[in-house]
Amino acid sequence: MISPDTHLQIGSLLFEGIDQIDLTGPFEVLSRIPNATYRIYGETADPVRDVKGLLLTPDAAIADAPQLDVLHVPGGFGQESLMEDEAVLAWLRSQAAGAISVFSVCTGALLCGAAGLLQGRRATTHWASFDLLPYFGAIPVDKRVVLDESWVFAAGVTAGIDGALRLAAELRGEDVAKAIQLYMAYAPEPPFDAGTPERAPAAVLEQARASVAAITERRTATARRVAAKLGLTVEAVSQPWG
Repeated sequence: MISPDTHLQIGSLLFEGIDQIDLTGPFEVLSRIPNATYRIYGETADPVRDVKGLLLTPDAAIADAPQLDVLHVPGGFGQESLMEDEAVLAWLRSQAAGAISVFSVCTGALLCGAAGLLQGRRATTHWASFDLLPYFGAIPVDKRVVLDESWVFAAGVTAGIDGALRLAAELRGEDVAKAIQLYMAYAPEPPFDAGTPERAPAAVLEQARASVAAITERRTATARRVAAKLGLTVEAVSQPWG
């Protein structure tokens, strides 16, 4: 836990095609951490749209960000276009080097991997990209939230809320995290037990896989290029649910 007297600079990366819940779910938690400043940083200060068209506006461009104590890296389809964007990758490397904690949500893990930050780390990501983690030297862990030293990884989309609450506990203690959870009335009772590949009906899972087949193919090709740049040799990886 960090001393409550220590002010924290918390920042999230925003980009075109982000999955907004990867950003706004954790925002509900991170913006309520005591004695902290929370800001959102984009490639520029211009508004962008999320994968479904929601308009989002950063507070500033990444070039104007201070050294962050907590770096939050969301995911979404738009992550793919940044995987070989050296300006963004260099910013991630620089911020991660000076941060107290790095928090990856969903396919934000792939961005961190492309920046060379995952080698030897236990990590997780969205189920559709889980098998790509070894391309970046990561050790895949099939859990909703994974802690690896000062890093927190959350799996797909809504897991970002769980990861953010765990991060809040690491930074300010469990009582603070529990108070934030209570304020949010975060006590999920989903109407269907189909939120993971293991639990979803086979037909639903097959349809979901088909819906992301194109982006998964692009991500795989990019992961292979990044692995080559990182000097990593990766054998075929299978998803834990087949």
